[in-house]
Amino acid sequence: MSMKDSQRYYKWQSFGPADRRTEELWVNLNNLHKSQVQIHGILSNAHRQAARVALSFDFPFYGHHLRQIIIATGGFIFMGDITHRMLTATQYIAPLMANFDPSYAKNSTVRYSDNGNVFVVQWDSVSLKDREAEGPFTFQAVLNKNGTIVFNYRDIPIPVEKMNSTEHPVKVGLSDAFMALPPPLQVSEAQRRTIYEYHRVEMNITKIVGRSAFEFTPLPTCLQHTSCDLCITSNMTTGCGWCNTLQRCSDGIDRHRQEWLDYNCPEEAKGSCEDYIPVLPEGSMSSYNQSSPSPTPSSAEMEGQPVTRDLQSSPPHHTGITENTAIIAGVVAALVVLVVLTLLAVYYINTHPTVAPPFYLMQRRTNNYWPSMTFRNQGCHSSYAEVELGGHEKEGFIEAEQCC
Repeated sequence: MSMKDSQRYYKWQSFGPADRRTEELWVNLNNLHKSQVQIHGILSNAHRQAARVALSFDFPFYGHHLRQIIIATGGFIFMGDITHRMLTATQYIAPLMANFDPSYAKNSTVRYSDNGNVFVVQWDSVSLKDREAEGPFTFQAVLNKNGTIVFNYRDIPIPVEKMNSTEHPVKVGLSDAFMALPPPLQVSEAQRRTIYEYHRVEMNITKIVGRSAFEFTPLPTCLQHTSCDLCITSNMTTGCGWCNTLQRCSDGIDRHRQEWLDYNCPEEAKGSCEDYIPVLPEGSMSSYNQSSPSPTPSSAEMEGQPVTRDLQSSPPHHTGITENTAIIAGVVAALVVLVVLTLLAVYYINTHPTVAPPFYLMQRRTNNYWPSMTFRNQGCHSSYAEVELGGHEKEGFIEAEQCC
């Protein structure tokens, strides 16, 4: 047994055939009732295909809680939010990513089980494409509700270092990335997004043999802190900053990086928690203060007091009624103008599709439109297609730039 520590997102241990822990970690799907195990009919009869599966629990991955994953025939799970054909590039959980072809033999299957606390996916008796004579592989990935990840290997007929292929990457480990938009001045890049891999765990493939295992334990991340005090003072994490606008703790390097930058959080994070304590008016009730943000001793309060005293000490005056009516009429008129302008803007955008609207949320998007993607610092990646239950490729699927 050996111990590794990335000192960042995960620590892990490796176990060999002689370790008792290896057998403890293996999830024997054959011992479960048939109703508890799903054989994916499409993936079990396909090559370079991927399918989306919903989890019954929130699975923490690099501090982000996910409820959907994408299982691929090539021995890995894609964990990204936006699907594309270069699934092997990043954002994966890969017990043994390689050019597997489950369609070769009838006993080759991709099956999974979810009991509410543990999700297991097993690649059963799968062979390498055009190298079937080298023997079948059987291995699994186990996702625990607490974020622990296990790679279990049962049958590994050849050394993993001999599995290299120019047609498909061979990887073992974890990876995550964030998506970034290009600077607005780059007109030619207006519809392009770039994925940047910010962390990767690469395992020592020489330790992968039959009846071996890797166990990954998640480390605390900034994202788990829900208040400014915890974010700044916790000794479980380092480099965290609090963005009061987003009510989020982060070091700026996670899947929400673009939002972190858009809301000027790097500057906010330089402040202290005292900067965000609201100044409360004297005499405010504590129960009210806790339930809703309190205004400062504002003009609304100061103006409200004379009006209250007038109502209590003297009869109403026609002048006051006239002023109130004028204010209400002004507010209604402003709302009407705002609604009219909004309707005109929507009409203009829909009748002029070539004009780029100034707001990102107003960009027109059809079923067949998705921004293209570019991968930085990556090698050659094979192309994957996602399938639905009907066996067809999903609409909105995009193809990234080919590199081979």
